[in-house]
Amino acid sequence: MSTRNVAEHIVETLEQTGVRRIYGVVGDSLNGLIEALRRRGTIDWVHVRHEEAAAFAACGEAQVTGRLTVCAGSCGPGNLHLINGLYDAQRTRTPVLAIAAQIPSAEIGGGYFQETHPQNLFRDCSVYCELVSDPAQIPFVLENAIRAALGERGVAVIVVPGDVALRPAPDRLPSANAGLLPPAPVVTPAGADLDALADLLNGAERVTLFCGRGCAGAHGPLMALADALKSPIVHALGGKEHVEYDNPYDVGMTGFIGFSSGYAAMHACDVLLMLGTDFPYKQFLPSGARIAQVDIRPEQLGRRCRLDLGLVGDVGATLTALLPRLAPKADRLHLDDCLAHYRHARQGLDHLAQGTPGRKPIHPQYLARVVSEAASDDAVFTFDVGTPTIWAARYLTMNGRRRLVGSLAHGSMANALPQAIGVQAAQRGRQVVSLSGDGGFAMLMGDLLTLRQSRLPVKVVIFNNGVLGFVALEMKAAGFVELGTDLDNPDFAAMARAAGIHGVRVEDPGDLPSAVADILSHDGPAILDVVTASQELSMPPTIGLEQVKGFGLWLVRAVLSGKGDAVVDLARTNLLPR
Repeated sequence: MSTRNVAEHIVETLEQTGVRRIYGVVGDSLNGLIEALRRRGTIDWVHVRHEEAAAFAACGEAQVTGRLTVCAGSCGPGNLHLINGLYDAQRTRTPVLAIAAQIPSAEIGGGYFQETHPQNLFRDCSVYCELVSDPAQIPFVLENAIRAALGERGVAVIVVPGDVALRPAPDRLPSANAGLLPPAPVVTPAGADLDALADLLNGAERVTLFCGRGCAGAHGPLMALADALKSPIVHALGGKEHVEYDNPYDVGMTGFIGFSSGYAAMHACDVLLMLGTDFPYKQFLPSGARIAQVDIRPEQLGRRCRLDLGLVGDVGATLTALLPRLAPKADRLHLDDCLAHYRHARQGLDHLAQGTPGRKPIHPQYLARVVSEAASDDAVFTFDVGTPTIWAARYLTMNGRRRLVGSLAHGSMANALPQAIGVQAAQRGRQVVSLSGDGGFAMLMGDLLTLRQSRLPVKVVIFNNGVLGFVALEMKAAGFVELGTDLDNPDFAAMARAAGIHGVRVEDPGDLPSAVADILSHDGPAILDVVTASQELSMPPTIGLEQVKGFGLWLVRAVLSGKGDAVVDLARTNLLPR
C-alpha cells in the first residue's frame, strides 16, 4: 500500500496534468486536500469568498488557456454553491474538474449534518460525475474525470468524502500524460459529404455565412471561403472575437442584441451556411433559405432549424478541405448590398457612443467605446449578462489577440468579476477588464476582496445605472410597468477604497477618458464606478408588432401609475443630442 493518501494522490495527478491552482473555500471535509496542497506546494489554493465565484473563476481560466482547471467545495452547502458556475462551464464546453467533498462515508444515507448527494445534484451539468467511496477507486475515477472533461469539453465532478481523502491511496502512479491527456482529434467530413456541400454552395446565387465560437482558429480558411463565395459573414456573439477582426466581409451580429444588417443578410440569402454555432434563437433564422450546418458535435446539427445538409467536422479542417471543391463566384451584389446595410447600421450605433462634457448622464455606449479604445491590444474582457453584454458586443473592438469571456449560453448574472479572477490568476501580466453591471457586481461583491487578498490587478468597470437594465427593457417591451428592478446603490468606488482598492467614481462624460486611463494604468486592482443613463434603450435588429404594442402599453401604464417621470427620462436619454 502506498504511503500517500487519497488527497495526495489527487494533488499529484492534477500536478502532472498541468493544473496550477484550485479555486474554492476551505472547510473541514476538504482538510485532506488542503493539507496535501500545503505539503507539496506545487498548486496554489485561490481563496475566494463564495464557491460560486470559484466555479466561475475556473471557467474563466479554462476559456482563455484551453487547459483543465479545478474548483472545490466542502460538503453540503459548500459544493452546492458551485453549481451555477459549473452549469455555465458545461454549457460553454469548458473543461473544468470540480472536487465536491462529502460528509463522512459511514454517515451517508442517515440524514447527517449538511448531507446532500452531489453525484445526483451535479449529474445534469457534467459529462462525468462519480462518488469515490473506496480508495481503490481514486486512480481510475480521477483519470476518467480528467479525460472526460478534456475530451468532451465539459465539467467532470468527483465526490470524495472527507475521511476517504485521508485514507491510504493504492500503490499506483498516475498514467503518463500521453494516456492521461489525449490530444484532441481533427475531424473532417467524408469526401462525399464535402462534395454535397460544395454542390449546394456552387449552385446558390446568394450565400451568407453564420459563424459562432466553433470558428476559433479558422480565421484564414473562413476569409478564403467568404472571398470564394462573395458571402457576407454574420456572427453570433460567441463568434465575435474569432471572426470580426480583419474581416472585409463582416456585416455584424444577429440575435436580440444584434444589428439589423446581420438579420437582413441571413434573410436575403438563398443558402445559409452555419459554422460552429449553437445560436439558440430560432426566430432569427430564415425560413425561406436552404440551410447547411457544420459542427464538431453531431447533436448540434439541426437543433434550431430544418437542415438541407449537416456535416460533422472541425470548422477549420472542413473549410480547408472544402475550398478546392468550390467554383469561385464573381457576382458581389449580395455581398455589397449587405456591406452597405452594415455601414449604415454601424454608423447609427457609433452615433450613440458619444459624450459631451457637462451633459449628463453618461451613455453606456460611450463608456464601452472609451474602454475599448484605451485597453491594451491583448486585453481580456469579461462582461456581465444584461446590458453590459449589449455594449460589449457592439462597442468592444476585436483584433485577434483580445479575448471575450461571458456567460453566453447559461446567461447567469454575476459572472464577470469571478471569471476575471480566474483569467487574471492564470495570466498575471495580462490586462483583464471586467465590464460589470451594478446588479451583477453586487451579487458577488464579496469577491472584490479576493482581488486584494490575491493581489490580482483586475480592472472592474461598473455600469452603475441603478436598475436591472435588461429586465426593465424586457418589461417595457411586454407592456409591463417595472417592479423590483430599481437598485439603491452605494458609491462603489468609495466602498472599494475602504477595502484598500483604488476606486474612482465618474458622473460627467468629460471626466470619463482620464478616469479610464487612470484605472487601466493603475498597478493593482481598481474599480471604476460610472453613473450611466438608467433609461438607455437597446433596439433589437427587428421589431415586431408585439414589441411596438408593448412599448405603447408601457407608456400608458407608466403615466397612469404615476411614473410619468420615467417616460420623460426615457425620451430625454434616447432622443436628445449627445
